[in-house]
Amino acid sequence: MIEPLTIPISITWKDHHIQLLDQRKLPATIEYVDLKTVDQVFEAIVNMTVRGAPAIGITAAFGLAMGAMQSTKDQLEEFQEEVLAIKEKLASSRPTAVNLFWALDRVSKAAESATSVNEAKTTLLQEAIQLQAEDEQMCRDIGEYALELLNSSEPVLTICNAGSIATAKYGTALAPFHLASERGTQFEVYACETRPVLQGARLTAWELQQSGVNVTLITDSMAAQTIRAKGIKAIIVGADRIASNGDTANKIGTFNLAILAKEFNIPFYVAAPSSTFDLTIDSGIEIPIEERHPDEVRKIQGISIAPENVPVYNPAFDVTPADYITAIITEKGIIKAPYITGINSLIS
Repeated sequence: MIEPLTIPISITWKDHHIQLLDQRKLPATIEYVDLKTVDQVFEAIVNMTVRGAPAIGITAAFGLAMGAMQSTKDQLEEFQEEVLAIKEKLASSRPTAVNLFWALDRVSKAAESATSVNEAKTTLLQEAIQLQAEDEQMCRDIGEYALELLNSSEPVLTICNAGSIATAKYGTALAPFHLASERGTQFEVYACETRPVLQGARLTAWELQQSGVNVTLITDSMAAQTIRAKGIKAIIVGADRIASNGDTANKIGTFNLAILAKEFNIPFYVAAPSSTFDLTIDSGIEIPIEERHPDEVRKIQGISIAPENVPVYNPAFDVTPADYITAIITEKGIIKAPYITGINSLIS
């Protein structure tokens, strides 16, 4: 009999507030924080208490609903104006992950036809809850499609954390590993540590171990040697935004792996829900790339590893051109080149 697995969950709605797994403290400390104000939600997204594009979107959706519930406005028009202000504040928290804006738009639009403040408040919360439930199902579906492409007997490489704690459950790039483990099948996964914030080391390695997946940690600069020495047969990553032509923004270092995949002639897969596609932009050149604080590079957990005054370039993401991507795995199916046609057909 297979023992029940522990697939970590990062976001829980607690009647009147949000409870988040503090991803900054993993793996040393498993701690949950309560967010009871919009300002706290905003700060949690900015400081990466919550991270991962779908998880950011879900948190923002609950944040919008919570802020609306706390409103003292009696008149519907004034209430809607306050909701709009909350939406704009939360939307300004992170620039790259399109799920943030998609989730806020979806939740706010659901309440536009409300005829009373109470109806609008109820609708906003119900929509946020529904969004989280749908994300869990989408992640499961992504995992099922990914299992059509991946062979559990062949080693796989990933970067960053596109797993259960970055989504509602299961994840995107990590979903096939969680699903396989649930069914008693074991993948051999190699996880890049993902400098500078070490999401692969702190989060992916921890999460996959919780789920019983066979995971080995490597530094980012070991990727080429690992592909050759360990016989890596595929690379799978998540995404924060995908343009109409398939160009994909993901955690910094992803493009490096795509180049290596092409050199070693192995498939490079992107796994993402339909909410990650931004059909308003034609290519990756239009995706804004967030630049974060230099101390993320100069320090590790507050300890200096570089001169305090050394200049730092710290882009949080890079863009992988569609030409380097073998397939994009979504909850609606698998998209292959030509991506413009496939994305228009399946996503729009």
